[in-house]
Amino acid sequence: MYQRILVPVDLQEEDERLRNHALQNAVELCRFYNARLYVLTVVPDLGMPMVGDYFPQDISSHIIREAENLLHDQVTRHLPEDIDIQHIVAQGKVYRRILKTAGQINADLIVIPAHRPTLTEYFIGSNTSRVVRYASCSVLVVRLEIDSDIVCVR
Repeated sequence: MYQRILVPVDLQEEDERLRNHALQNAVELCRFYNARLYVLTVVPDLGMPMVGDYFPQDISSHIIREAENLLHDQVTRHLPEDIDIQHIVAQGKVYRRILKTAGQINADLIVIPAHRPTLTEYFIGSNTSRVVRYASCSVLVVRLEIDSDIVCVR
């Protein structure tokens, strides 16, 4: 059913359990369907050219190289070798790059981690809600709830 599964990961996420839980769900789906796994991380761009003038000229390529190294390390440490995996580093707005990458690789499924929304996200929305709303493929939202010492998985 699924041949190409995309998992966006936030390398800056403080709770590594959230990121790893989404990856492990995607790994199980890849094994079940013999699918290819695409692991995506998105780094911010510098925005307006006026902002970019305050940074060294090669800062964007440096940020992308660092993200590639971090993503490679994350995948090597947490994902098994029996899965066909491709790393992707993109630059821009997170939800737009997730949707664009899903279209470029013709993803069948996006597995995206989510946490309990903050008050701000109720009003302006989150990247996860935008991906769910606008994706042209199926989206599996993997939520990790932490209540005191108990970790609940929905």
